Order: sequence, then C-alpha cells, then structure tokens
Amino acid sequence: MTASPTSKYATLFVFITVFLDMVGFGMIIPVQPAIIQEVGKMDLAHAAYIGGWLFFAFSMTQFLFGPALGNLSDAYGRRPLLLIAVFGLGVDFLITALAPNLFWLFVGRTFAGLCGGSYVIANAYIADVTPPEGRAKAFGLMGAAFGMGFVIGPAIGGLLGAYGPRIPFYVAAGVSLLNFVFGYFVVPETLKAELRRPFEWARANPIKTFAIFQNYRGVMPLCGVLFIYFFSTAVYPAIWPFWSMAKFGWGATMIGLTLAMFGIVMAFTQGVLTGPVVKRLGEWNTALLGLVVTVIGALGYGLAPTLGAILALMIVHGGEGFVHPMVSALISKQVPDDAQGELQGGLSSLMSVAMLLGTVFFSQIFGYFMSGAAGFISPNVPMFVSAFVSVFALVLFAMTSNKEKTAE
Repeated sequence: MTASPTSKYATLFVFITVFLDMVGFGMIIPVQPAIIQEVGKMDLAHAAYIGGWLFFAFSMTQFLFGPALGNLSDAYGRRPLLLIAVFGLGVDFLITALAPNLFWLFVGRTFAGLCGGSYVIANAYIADVTPPEGRAKAFGLMGAAFGMGFVIGPAIGGLLGAYGPRIPFYVAAGVSLLNFVFGYFVVPETLKAELRRPFEWARANPIKTFAIFQNYRGVMPLCGVLFIYFFSTAVYPAIWPFWSMAKFGWGATMIGLTLAMFGIVMAFTQGVLTGPVVKRLGEWNTALLGLVVTVIGALGYGLAPTLGAILALMIVHGGEGFVHPMVSALISKQVPDDAQGELQGGLSSLMSVAMLLGTVFFSQIFGYFMSGAAGFISPNVPMFVSAFVSVFALVLFAMTSNKEKTAE
C-alpha cells in the first residue's frame, strides 16, 4: 500500500480540519473557571467540582456514541461523519456562550459528546490513506495539528477573556462553524466502496466495542497502557486553569499563554521529533520514553515554585507527546484495514472512559483539598496523584514490550 497524491491532499485537509477544531476548543480553556463561576455563582473550589462533571457529561456521551460514529464511518465513509462532529462542536460552543444557568452548560457539553469527536474519524481517515509503516509518523503529525491548535487557541482565548468569559465561546463557535463550511467544500472521501461494510448495531455497542481489542494479538495490554495513561493525564484538562489560579494567581491571559507555550512544545515534539526519534529508538522505546516523561511532568508541576520552573518543565514534558501516537500506531498495525474505523471507535471509547473517570477523580481531589476539608489547603495534591498513577502505565508498558516486541 502506497500513498497516492490524492491521499497526500486528503491528509493535508484532515490536518487543517483538526487544527482549526483545536483552535476553537483551545479558546475556551482559559475562561472555563470564570464562566462556571459566573453562571453558577460559586467559588473556585466548587467551580472545579462542576468543571469535572461537565467533562464527565461530554465524555460519557462520547463513550456511548463514539463506537457508533466509528462504525458508521466504516459503513458510509469518513467525510459525512467528520462534518457532523465538527458541526456539533460549533453548536456546543454557541449553547455555552448563551447559557443562562448551569443546566445549559451541561446541555452544551452533552450535545458535543453526542456528536462525537472529530479525531475519531480523523484517525480512521489517516489510516485509510497511510501505509502501515508510515502510520506512526502520520499519527505524530496529527498530534502536531492538535498541538498547534493549542498554540493559537488558548492564547486567543486568554486575550479575549479580558473582555468577558463568554466572548471566547462566541468566537470558538464561529471558528468551528467556518471549519464545517471549509470541510464541506474541500474534504474528500477516502474510504473506498469495496472496503466498506454494513453497519451493525451489535458492533456499535459501547460495551461490546471493547471486544475488538480481544480479536487481535497484542492489543489488550497496549489498550491497558492507554487507559491508565489517559486516566492519569486527565489531571490537566480537569484542573489546569483552576490549579494555576489557585497556586500562582494567574488570570485568563497567563493561563492561555502557558497553554500556548505547551502547545508549541508538543507540536515540535510530535511534528518534528517523532520521525527522527522513532527512526533512532523504534516505536516501543519512543513510547517508553514518553511514559517516563509523563511521570516526571506531573511530579514536577506539583513541586514547581515559579512560572520559570513551569516553563522549563514544559520543555521536558513535551516528550509525553510520543505516547499516544506511538501506542496507537502499534495497535493499528495489529488490525486489518477494513476495521480501522471500528478500532478508532473502540479507542475513542477507551479514552472517553479513562478521561471521564480521571477528570471527575482529579477535579474532586482538587476541590476537596482546596476546600480545607482535608485539614490543609493545597492545589498540588492532584498532580502528585497523577504522577503515582502514571507509574503503573510505565510498568505495564515495560512488561508488555519485553514480552511482545514486534518487528517495526
């Protein structure tokens, strides 16, 4: 299987789509605490609780409908499902911008999860047009598109947040809906008719979708690694804005700029370093390196005393960006071409469950230790717990790599 010129253009279109999607998503992060406090009329500790449950609403509906989205793309093609996902995200931002109370914040998040995430179809899209030996690099570039979205999105969101916490949501809605129009006119279909299969409700069952992991050798242990990894790193979407406000007193602008800084590091790591590092170390060792950095990052943030220390740590922490694309590539190699959409739906469900559990878990820890109920107040406890959990992913992957190294 070789990539054609058409495949290269299709890949470029998807990277642009994911990039614009993440710009819109990144805009809202710096103002999330403020919008929850304004709508819910509550303090920071209680806003963190609500933030965790909002993410739970998004991830739970994505878990329930993500497999159906992946299976529908195997039956009807990637393009229509990708456009639905992008449109749903835009509607979510608009609902949030207009929300008069917490109920409507939950409605918006649930609607976004119902439509699924564009990355599910984007990953299957990439698998369609990329030969197996090139998927590690392609998934790395996809991660770079996410990272670059976070360079621009949070920075803009932080600056716009100075004019009110709702403004970034209006702009994000506009970006997402423009992205939908862009995709409608330029994104081609990549799944050939002969590779499509009929949609089956049984295969879209969010519980049964995990069965695909049992059908192929070497997949289950790697999925366990991803589950623990996603759970532990859920600490960042769960509490980063709340944590930085509590620990350093940052406002939306500084939150946005630090996220932009990390986005630059991640984009460079995944887009520039992935290929050379994989060539030198191989996929297994590159993923192992990323997991080591994951532990160092969480522990370091908890101990960092100043902004300078945070920025220095972010440079090192960029290596975490190797984990998801490397492990995804290793799993993808074990699954045939006509099941890549189903696989990505299953991985989406896996990530959603891990993230929803992790986000609620870490947001509740943050709220608990910030409320004084533990007898002392500290915003850093969730970071230390995240580092501890990440060790389990590292150990499991090391055990798996020793047993099941494959030819790369």
